[in-house]
Amino acid sequence: MSSRAPVSVSLCFRKPLCLMLSAALAALPMSSSAGLFDFKEGGADAPVGGSASTDGAKGEASSLEKCAKPIGTMAVAEPQDFTQKALANFKLASPTGLIRLMMQQSNCFVVVERGVAMQNMLQERMLAEKGYAKSGSNVGKGQIVTADYLLTPDVVFSEGNTGGVGGALGGIGSMFGVGGAIVGAVAAGVKFKQAQTSMMVADARSGVQVAAASGSAEKADFGMGGFLAGAGGFGALGGYTNTPEGKVVAVSFLDNYNQIVRAMRGDNNLARTQTTTKHEASNVAKAVSAVFDTGDVLSPKIAGVKVFANNSGSGKVVKTLSKADEVVVTGENDQYVKVQGSGFEGWAEKNLMKKQ
Repeated sequence: MSSRAPVSVSLCFRKPLCLMLSAALAALPMSSSAGLFDFKEGGADAPVGGSASTDGAKGEASSLEKCAKPIGTMAVAEPQDFTQKALANFKLASPTGLIRLMMQQSNCFVVVERGVAMQNMLQERMLAEKGYAKSGSNVGKGQIVTADYLLTPDVVFSEGNTGGVGGALGGIGSMFGVGGAIVGAVAAGVKFKQAQTSMMVADARSGVQVAAASGSAEKADFGMGGFLAGAGGFGALGGYTNTPEGKVVAVSFLDNYNQIVRAMRGDNNLARTQTTTKHEASNVAKAVSAVFDTGDVLSPKIAGVKVFANNSGSGKVVKTLSKADEVVVTGENDQYVKVQGSGFEGWAEKNLMKKQ
């Protein structure tokens, strides 16, 4: 089937429009129109959309790289300000939501929140700490999953001539109402020549960059038929699924992410957390009531706090503290803190101790 088939199938609902489009396409050089209806990423048709949950992915791109188990946990950083402004010029929001969707669908990384919602998570912990949260809410310290890796995306646009076949079809389409407007928006609507994306992955502990990749998609690779078929889907991703510019950028990021996965998946040195999204979602750790650092000076909140010989609170009492006593932290577990005082050492309940 020729590359012009999607036009006759998708748009020939008005005979005059079909005749005019056919005539226009026939008049154009094949070299100008050959790529117009092939939206390609890495050489294959790959729209971005679908959903992801703890039970897996649905409707993901057919070319998305997959993993049998996660390599580790990963947070996606917001792009730099100049990148956000460049995207805003094409009415595109931050790409982090799109990237996180692909990441969870691939099962190559457990995605951890470090975006806007992180502020809300910290707010919930502050409310719990100040006593405003309902008793037994289990929100506090010691629960947030650590990010093994940090991914930073970037995008650069090449704004060369965007006329050619798209401009011709846009002009013809304007003569035929709604149907023509669709043709013009799709074929002539891409306002840049190319979107070049890059992704950098750094180890969260050392700060060392462990992987990098670039991807690109051109407006000449944009498929009219695919756009028309998917224009109404997955509104949560906004312009990345319902505008020509957004689709070009989305496919470029998909190509980019696939390269990152291929670079990291086979390297055993990069395997980190042995966990899954489902495990972390269903096994929330018990909130730690207090966190003390070795060397902190503590005192009891009330008189009569007992210091035990072991860390379970059921052994021998080695000291009963007064409110004036001071001790130094030498260790801790989830419930008890190991302290040393003048002539004694043992374990006191964290909830009963405070920093000086």
